Amino acid sequence: MVVKTETCSFSGFRIYPGKGTRFVRGDGKLLIFSNRKCKSYFHMRRRPAEMNWTQLYRRLHKKGQHEETQRRRRTRKVATVAKPVEGASLEVIKAKRSQRPQVKKSAKEAALKEIKERNAAKKGKKTTSTASQPPPAVAPTVKQVAGQRKR
Repeated sequence: MVVKTETCSFSGFRIYPGKGTRFVRGDGKLLIFSNRKCKSYFHMRRRPAEMNWTQLYRRLHKKGQHEETQRRRRTRKVATVAKPVEGASLEVIKAKRSQRPQVKKSAKEAALKEIKERNAAKKGKKTTSTASQPPPAVAPTVKQVAGQRKR
């Protein structure tokens, strides 16, 4: 069963049947108040927007809106675009990605072995001048590793 409710002219609260008072203004407008407090505040010419317990105040000051209507949170789709890096073209990067795990592992081991040898050589020499040292060796490129692969 649906109960017909009316709203208070001052507070904005729901008034159920048999409750509240009606007031007819001089110009013929019908005002309905939920209780004596609302009626007396209206006659004292108080503004409902200044009373923090009225619906108008709550609407103006955005109170309790997160419960009623929550905005949908959109998750942005992150589009990953492959871009070339300085010193390596896009084709080289794609070829490196598509390598077999064994080839990747062997390339990594070779690079680690070379670094360990370099560190051992540095400890053996213990030189103070950095100008006489040879430039560090570069890890094997994709083309070198791809040449070693057997199919």
